[in-house]
Amino acid sequence: MQNSILLTKHFKKMAGIVKASIDLTKIPKEKIVNGKKGKYINIVVNVNNDVDQFGNQASVVVDQTKDERAAKTAKTYLGNGKIVWTDGQFPDPAPYDGQAKSSPAASAPVTDDLPF
Repeated sequence: MQNSILLTKHFKKMAGIVKASIDLTKIPKEKIVNGKKGKYINIVVNVNNDVDQFGNQASVVVDQTKDERAAKTAKTYLGNGKIVWTDGQFPDPAPYDGQAKSSPAASAPVTDDLPF
């Protein structure tokens, strides 16, 4: 008789993995935040539909404040990345900065005229 192990702990499903490299010398010192457990920088990873000439599909930039975005301040690019794995679906965004999670519009019946 063969022994087997059944794992019953439920893990959250992963939607994808982006592997990226950043240039540490480009991090603005004034954007480093002192936290309770260390020093942090808030970043944004932009995932693009198209692949660039180097095979990258993502870029990493320093997060901007609302005022910086309104003033159209140039973004500080830190690096690029590649999507190395995906489950084929991109998750809906989580609420950000106190925003309520948007609910999808009421679903209407799909009429695509397909015979099946």
